[in-house]
Amino acid sequence: MTLVAQNVVVRQLTENAELLATQRLYESIWRPTGENGAPPVNAELLRAMAKAGSYVAGAFDGDDLVGACIGFCSPPAASALHSHIAGVAAGMRGRNVGYAMKLDQRTWALERGITEITWTFDPLVRRNAYFNLGKLAADAAEYLPDFYGHMDDDINGGSETDRLLIRWRIASPEVAAACEGRPKATSATGVIGLGISEDGLPVRGTWSAPTVLVAVPPDIETLRSTNPAAATEWRYAVRDVLGDLLASGARVTGFDRAGWYVVEREEAP
Repeated sequence: MTLVAQNVVVRQLTENAELLATQRLYESIWRPTGENGAPPVNAELLRAMAKAGSYVAGAFDGDDLVGACIGFCSPPAASALHSHIAGVAAGMRGRNVGYAMKLDQRTWALERGITEITWTFDPLVRRNAYFNLGKLAADAAEYLPDFYGHMDDDINGGSETDRLLIRWRIASPEVAAACEGRPKATSATGVIGLGISEDGLPVRGTWSAPTVLVAVPPDIETLRSTNPAAATEWRYAVRDVLGDLLASGARVTGFDRAGWYVVEREEAP
């Protein structure tokens, strides 16, 4: 049985009051800071996107907006949707709201003949890596260094905004199984290309094997506030190892819940 958020309804947003509520929700999640701080999207842009037929959806717990997901079609428009931003209210984490929104987005896309949904996420955020690669059975397609540039908000902490580009082939059997509550299982077996020291810092290993494991810290968001230098060290280490592996043609085959990207290389050097 598909596991979704209980008592949560996901639907398209069209009214100005709902779009303004989405802007405020995103402000509460990202918490923009500094002179240039701004919400990730504003109500006016959402209004235009909704009118143009883009994916603008919200998750409601009763009358309360507790999550929102925004996407727009990418060329060719008949086959791809780019999911630009999604967020869930802090008090609703762990209740499958994000999963429910992705199931709704997949249904919306399939009804329009779309076969692929893309989005980006910070590769250092362990829970998001498992959600995307395991729970949704999506693929990691490309490593994008400092993709958005400097961002003044509490989540990104002013650090460089590296991202992994995700491709979600929504009609594939593997994705269909994941959307029915059967996530993609991955076992962390292979040589360690990037590990974790006893004091929580990245340790570079070797790539001389067909399967390479790349670790990420347990909680990068807390680390950014408690030890910014360590967070920056993790950023560059994962960029150097995971980014270089993908650039050389290697493929991420999954993410182990213990905190490892599993990367397959075509052949050992």
